[in-house]
Parts: sequence; structure tokens; C-alpha cells
Amino acid sequence: MPLSVKSLIERLQPEITMSSYGVVHTDTSDFVRISYGDVIAIGGLHYLVLRDEVERSFGVEDPKYWVKRCTVLETGERRIVKLVFHESFFTELGALSIRCYRSPEKEARILDLTRGDPRFMQGFSLRDTTGNNVRVIDVISGKPLAVVVDEMPLDHKTYFFEAFPGILEKFIEACEAIGFLHAHGEKHGDIRRDHLWLERGTGRYRWIDFDYTFDFQENPFGLDVLGLGGLLAFLVGKGFYGPREIVRMKDLPETATSLQPEDFSLVFRGRLMNLRKVFSCVPEGLNRVLLHFSQGTEVFYETVDEFLHELRPCLKELARA
Repeated sequence: MPLSVKSLIERLQPEITMSSYGVVHTDTSDFVRISYGDVIAIGGLHYLVLRDEVERSFGVEDPKYWVKRCTVLETGERRIVKLVFHESFFTELGALSIRCYRSPEKEARILDLTRGDPRFMQGFSLRDTTGNNVRVIDVISGKPLAVVVDEMPLDHKTYFFEAFPGILEKFIEACEAIGFLHAHGEKHGDIRRDHLWLERGTGRYRWIDFDYTFDFQENPFGLDVLGLGGLLAFLVGKGFYGPREIVRMKDLPETATSLQPEDFSLVFRGRLMNLRKVFSCVPEGLNRVLLHFSQGTEVFYETVDEFLHELRPCLKELARA
């Protein structure tokens, strides 16, 4: 007789009270049908589904129906279970069109490669009864670094001189972690502001979500490098700045009136990269690094090493500011 969720909970976690009981799944192919109160049975353990994960980014919620927040009935531990979901789209980079897509197999490889490395989320992969690659992820206690920065009750100048130098030092270490992936032929695939977390307690910066990848023949790791540049701009500016945000700013220097398209991001045309034009406290060397990610650049960073070669000296530049 097949196990019921109710009998599993009564035997393994009797203290859990449920408003309703679902069913036990060994085939995770139809992930939309797996919801609260169901159990995913895989790898000899039973994962009680509490909810679908939601990606929250500055007031926007994006449900991820293939990602489940679970309790392991045998241990009581919380885990995130990522099921197989294939999607693809194209992103435009100048005249280039780059295919981006989800690859559960690639994420599983990175989990194996980075096991025990605290710079990355931790987990492992399993196969369900139909061969789907299911990834079981440890829960990180903390928040996206960008949210922590955004919530700091500091004006930009105070933030830049008091908090940013320490943030930049750890960000450089996080960039080195991406360089480690590249050295092993892997890419993060989706570097953005909500995929670098600040872990509570340890203060570590940790990368999450490795299931996206991309085909970029001209530069196999180019989108990762561009993602690091975009994240750096957020950290330098304590946010992103487009024309509307700039107009609302107070005490703008005269240089802000001379903004041109070449001052903005190569990828996101409404994001300012030439931050020195609105924040005079940004040193010239750091601003030059940002300009390599702007529409006006003639020289692109090909690798993380090239990026870091010019970013590391900015720490000393900040110390002198």
C-alpha cells in the first residue's frame, strides 16, 4: 500500500500540524501539481512541501513554481528543492543576440565543483524515478547583498566613505569566486543583484542560483563579466540610476547636466554607469572601471582577471579619498 503524507508525518514529524495533506510524488515532471502538503520522495528521504519559492526583488514578486521550500521529514531540516524546468530566451548585446537557457545539469555540476566552498550555495543533485535532475539546496540565512545595501539608513556620501570600502573588499572576493568557476570551464550564467547574498552571522558573500547558462561564442564568459559590472554599479551608487531617478536627486553637480547615451549601460540602456557625473565622491579610477561597461567604451573586459586587475587598486584609491 502506498504511503500517505499523513502517515509519514505522524511517524516522522508528529509535531507538525497541517491544514491539509497532499500526496507523495516520486516523479517530479509535472512540478505545477506539486504543492503545499505534498511530499517529494527521493534519495531515500521525504521532503514535505511548504510552499513555492518566490523571488523578491525591490517590491516585485516572481513565483518560481519549480522551486519548493521543504522540510525533510526524517531530520526536520529545511531545504530548497529545485525541479526540472526548461526555458530559453534571447538577450541583445549591441548587434549580437545571445541565447540564454536553463540547464539543471549545469547547476548540478557546479554544486559538485563548489562543494565545501562557502562562497557558493551548497547542495547536491538526485534523480527521481523518471530521471529528472532534482537539486536539493541548503537554505542560506540572510538577504541579497543589494537589499542590505538599499536598506542602509545612510545618505550616499556617508555610505560611500563608511560602508562601501568594506563592501568592495568582499565583492572582489566574490568576483574571484566567479573566476574560479571560469577557470574550471563553468559560468554562473545569471549574475545580478539578487543572486549574491550576505549570510547572517558569518558576513560571507555567497552566490546562489546556477541553473542559467548562455551561448556566447565571441566571449564564453562575457555575460558573467557584464553582470559583475552591473552589480558593481549598484554597490557604488547604492542603487541604480536612470533619468527619472537622477532628476529627483538633490544637490546634483553641474556634470549631471551633460549626461549622454554613452554614460549609460551597454546592456541596460537606462542605467547610469558614469556615476562620477552625479556623485563627485567616486574616484576617477573606480569610475573608469565602471565606464568599461558603458555604451561609450571601446575596450571591454574579456575576463574576470582583467576586471579585477583594474578593480583591486581602487581599494587603495578609496583609502586615500
